[in-house]
Amino acid sequence: MEEKALGILRKYWGYESFRPSQMDVIRSAMEGRDTLAILPTGGGKSICFQVPGMMKGGLSIVVTPLIALMKDQVQNLQARGIKAIAVHAGMGRRDADLALNNAAYGDCRFLYVSPERLGTFLFRSYLQHMDVSFIVVDEAHCISQWGYDFRPDYLRIGEIREMTGAPVIALTATATPAVADDIMDRLGFSEKNVVRSGFERPNLSYVVRNTEDKRGQLLSICQGVQGSGIVYVRHRRKTGEVAAFLADAGISSSFYHAGLGHETREERQLAWKEGRTRVMVCTNAFGMGIDKPDVRFVVHLDLPDSPEAYFQEAGRAGRDGKPSYAALLWNREDIRRLKQIENVTFPSPEFLDDIYQKVHIFFRIPYGDGEGRSLKFDLDAFCSQFSLERSRVLHALTYLERADHWSYTRDVDTDTRVRILADRNALYDIGLPDERMPRLLDMLMRKYACIFSQSVAIDEEFYASALSCSVPQFRELLYRMSLEHVLAYIPKAHSDVIFLHHQRYRPGDVNLHPELLDMLKGNYHARAEAMQEYVSDEGICRQRFLLEYFGQSSSSNCGRCDVCRSGNSRRRRTAQALVTHINLRLGGNYSLDDLRPVFGLAGSSYDPDYLSILRELIDEGKVPPYKDVTR
Repeated sequence: MEEKALGILRKYWGYESFRPSQMDVIRSAMEGRDTLAILPTGGGKSICFQVPGMMKGGLSIVVTPLIALMKDQVQNLQARGIKAIAVHAGMGRRDADLALNNAAYGDCRFLYVSPERLGTFLFRSYLQHMDVSFIVVDEAHCISQWGYDFRPDYLRIGEIREMTGAPVIALTATATPAVADDIMDRLGFSEKNVVRSGFERPNLSYVVRNTEDKRGQLLSICQGVQGSGIVYVRHRRKTGEVAAFLADAGISSSFYHAGLGHETREERQLAWKEGRTRVMVCTNAFGMGIDKPDVRFVVHLDLPDSPEAYFQEAGRAGRDGKPSYAALLWNREDIRRLKQIENVTFPSPEFLDDIYQKVHIFFRIPYGDGEGRSLKFDLDAFCSQFSLERSRVLHALTYLERADHWSYTRDVDTDTRVRILADRNALYDIGLPDERMPRLLDMLMRKYACIFSQSVAIDEEFYASALSCSVPQFRELLYRMSLEHVLAYIPKAHSDVIFLHHQRYRPGDVNLHPELLDMLKGNYHARAEAMQEYVSDEGICRQRFLLEYFGQSSSSNCGRCDVCRSGNSRRRRTAQALVTHINLRLGGNYSLDDLRPVFGLAGSSYDPDYLSILRELIDEGKVPPYKDVTR
């Protein structure tokens, strides 16, 4: 088995060996055992199911909530000569039907499916015709109510598993022992079977700083550590402010958040991946599925909500195995803000009921109607119409999803949609200025019987080709037909989508599951408390703290984090050497390059811990500030 797996790895991926624990997962899966793999971020989880999928044959169904990652993996597999298909929330029925048909009757090896598709009649009608070898559950913590990122649509995976009888390969980078047990229970594991890789990152140094001058500390890190970096902040507005601050200091930087246009995000992400932008300042919308191995530092300017979120985001540094840093900058204001966020994250039942009703009012959906509708949702427009605070609405929408009232998918590519406005009999009497217009109307009427009563998703490339024009010309044609009041035209867009699970209930009849709300609030509070303990406890190695939180009790001190180094006489010797070198030898007039003899550096990189010693000496008035030679 090992030789066959290694042969597939070499043939399709070009690697000569597996990473730690990958072969253990593959061996378990090939034995037909349900397997939960808990591997650190960057641990090569995709290989763990792609290799056995190729070995066993048939079709592997891969459930993942990350549409960007889904598309990226499908493209990578296709580039290696492996047939893979994706079906996600942004696809119209026609495209989804075609993709599922190819998966059922073609020679497809991997079908990537977003979780909200699992419950649809279309998906289940094709499922019975699929030769399913594995059900793969990516981001498996999303199925656990105890997890920090629970998705109700994941609960349908258990039903799919019963329908196929195929073994499960579940993968996650963040699962406490309680969450791991819950994952296996909800997926119906025949026996508990966890393959857990050690979470140690020998090349990653965790640094925590309690500081009122976060931007000064950030600048020191950016100037002291060469290579690309990620800076995480909580709010969208702050991304632009911090990026501008770094740019003013001569640091190549950009910013990223979910509110930017799709093309803007794509361009900025590509510029960062290719090294044209050095530092990306972003919200947590950035990074999922981004495989950039040479990230030298990740800095958090705001305290994350949980150790799970922090461990995953910090773990994006140093995936190539070279020395890298994860720095977290905090102060008392972060603790106060975290407590405020807890109250906003879990709104009152009255507010939840109000948002539920307002969403239906926003789309003019009457009581008793709406079940099964897919709605393109503009959060900013919704908040503006009802004069609501964006963050409170977002948390309410998320909770109502957890309570199974709808699926809320963010950042989805929606198809172009059209509906014929004119009466069928009157169409032939309307004078149209372009001969392509009646031809298009004729094709649409032949294809869609319901096009007079509801909008339908259309394939722009297909109809543009049929009319012998380009896609931009076809869009212009649709726009002109909308001006003639012949068509209602909804252009292709990138937006959020709400899929309604039930008909609209009257106020007071909406089941808000108060016991679920209390449980989630308690879980959130416990994770926030753990995060506060992580930054404030200077008596335990940072890496040991995180590993023990995730159930790895046999870990030892890393020797690299700020806690480990603070107990080392080297830190005191370095501080004294800096004071002597700066004040006596340099006379207080110096730049960072003048300190190389003290730091013992021959290259161009600075250790953030050394820089933190210098910053503390400056703050304490023991040495003057250094000259910024980058300006």
